[in-house]
Amino acid sequence: MTKYPNIEVKLTGSDGNAFAIIGRVKTALADGGASYEQVNKFMDEATSGDYNNVLATAMRWVSVA
Repeated sequence: MTKYPNIEVKLTGSDGNAFAIIGRVKTALADGGASYEQVNKFMDEATSGDYNNVLATAMRWVSVA
């Protein structure tokens, strides 16, 4: 289940850089009303593994297009 299904982040066509993906999701969360603590929790989860973890974490937190 997506934590913030009303927040959509377009990842298709991006450069595939993990840091770019994390940055897009982080910005979308902050702009979408997520608390500072929630944004930090996303960051902790996203940076706790490899590239596949970044993608999986993004998909758990927001709607990915």
